[in-house]
Amino acid sequence: MNKYPLWKYIVIAIALIVSFTYALPNFFGEVPAVQVSGQRSNKVEDALANKIEDALKQAGIAYQSAEREEGVLKVRFGDTDTQLKARDIIQAQTGKGYVVALNLISNSPKWLTAIGAKPMYLGLDLRGGVHFLLQVDMKAAANKAVERYLGDVRSQLRDKKIYYSGLTREGDRIVLRFRESDTRAAALKEIGSQSPDLNLKEQESGEELQLIATIKPEVAKREQDLALQQNIQTLRNRVNELGVAEPIVQQQGADRIVVQLAGVQDPGRAKDIIGRTATLEVRLVAEEHADTAGSFEQYKSAAPPFSADRFFDLEGRTVLVRKSVIVTGDRIKDAQPGFDNQDGRAVVNMKLDDAGGRIMRQTTRENVKKRMAMMLIEKNDTKVLTWPVIQEEFGNQFRITGMPNATEAKNLALLLRAGALAAPMEFIEERTVGPSLGAENIAKGKSSVIYGFTAIAIFMIIYYMVFGLVSVLALAFNLLFLVALLSILQATLTLPGIAAIALALGMAIDANVLINERVREEVRNGMSPQMAIANGYDRAFDTILDSNITTLIAGLALLIWGSGPVRGFAIVHCLGIMTSIFSAVVVSRGMVNLIYGGKKKVTRLSIGNTDWHKRAAA
Repeated sequence: MNKYPLWKYIVIAIALIVSFTYALPNFFGEVPAVQVSGQRSNKVEDALANKIEDALKQAGIAYQSAEREEGVLKVRFGDTDTQLKARDIIQAQTGKGYVVALNLISNSPKWLTAIGAKPMYLGLDLRGGVHFLLQVDMKAAANKAVERYLGDVRSQLRDKKIYYSGLTREGDRIVLRFRESDTRAAALKEIGSQSPDLNLKEQESGEELQLIATIKPEVAKREQDLALQQNIQTLRNRVNELGVAEPIVQQQGADRIVVQLAGVQDPGRAKDIIGRTATLEVRLVAEEHADTAGSFEQYKSAAPPFSADRFFDLEGRTVLVRKSVIVTGDRIKDAQPGFDNQDGRAVVNMKLDDAGGRIMRQTTRENVKKRMAMMLIEKNDTKVLTWPVIQEEFGNQFRITGMPNATEAKNLALLLRAGALAAPMEFIEERTVGPSLGAENIAKGKSSVIYGFTAIAIFMIIYYMVFGLVSVLALAFNLLFLVALLSILQATLTLPGIAAIALALGMAIDANVLINERVREEVRNGMSPQMAIANGYDRAFDTILDSNITTLIAGLALLIWGSGPVRGFAIVHCLGIMTSIFSAVVVSRGMVNLIYGGKKKVTRLSIGNTDWHKRAAA
């Protein structure tokens, strides 16, 4: 009656062994390390790894180990001071194409790492770092899409020599004006065939014939989604350039992005790099509108000509450039800071892709001895960095001068390498957690779980005796199962997650209380001990299942619609419910069956006083 078949004990034993193995890395702690990874398709090869190790030995810097896995080198050190010294040396050895990042890695033995046993990933509130929540300006993304389609329409009509009297943008509409109906019909046919994403509508305004183009709603939604995804990818590139190990950049809601950088040491620079929207445009200077001295100061206050745009350079001088853009930041393949060999000033060395190189080569060939403007566009503010004379034809490699200092050149190179943001973003939330505060949170979280577990254990053993001891052991196994699951899934543990662990312990012991009280009740009703155990577990199971299912539904709701710390709490909460059912029902009964199931005759159960209810009633 109260005996498990052998296979059930085997399942429990396997669960315990696997859980203990995969929970074990969490007890070894972490050590400071320097992580070297390649950008794009680069990988750390044996030659580079040996070069780094030799450099560290020559500098007299002791390291615990150097491990290379999947093209990533991780060098462990005994303390953070040594880690910081080693980073500068390693950075000097790697050069371009590699990211050198400070990191904390598990100190667990190699045999655990070999079987994929890793510690839980700690969130910012436990590890330290910065948290940014950014909101993407979807209206700006929509405006950018309208401007792009406006340029496409202008180019299509110009190529087909379809003449119009006016082409303007009015809000989210593109308005074309014609004098003849035949010309409008030709434009309608051409735009309809070349730009299927536009809704076209003919209308009359007095004697003027108009053609109204608007972006289809589903296309506008797609453009906004693409803008959000491009911003996420750009942010990931920028974070990688910052040298932050294991960053989190993910979408939150329809128009927000969460960026979490664990262990970052310069939050100010991180915020500056993440939030900047710099991109590059190269245009020809509209020299036909300059005066005899080559100056455009006559347009400083006056409106620029229709064929040109007016901007200012870093010295405040007026510059007129042509409307047509030669190349943009999308064509940038690489950008590196450097110094001019002649005057020693900071520069940015640029390299374009093949298409950009062909365009630049053709443009410079046709415009030798004319001026070309390199313009930086940042949050709708355009500055002309430099507008030199084209001395000779050049292709996909050139340099940007006019940098105020080396730091600005380094930041600009980083931004141009990472790509431009598709739409501006605004910081709506910012949190910084120091490593000391994270360590304090971990210590307090551990203390809360340990003290809570100890208090529960004392009460259960005093009140339920042997059955209470079984409940405490089942509770310990539940905690083991939960930690192992979090480690296997590599879930992020946060401070709310620790609170969810404490809550899971309370809910798990609640199930054991229901079982023990049910067994007591069966004994008081005159049932034999063996029957009381069987009926107690069987009849308590329905109540335990119902209560846990309702709680699980609430946890799933938090998981689906929650975000940030709420979602972290929900993940641990839902996993805790599943492990508590298994430990309270299956594991605890297995232990009770081992204690009482093998005995032929049991006269009394060690489950506390079963007669106190009767005495209280008397």
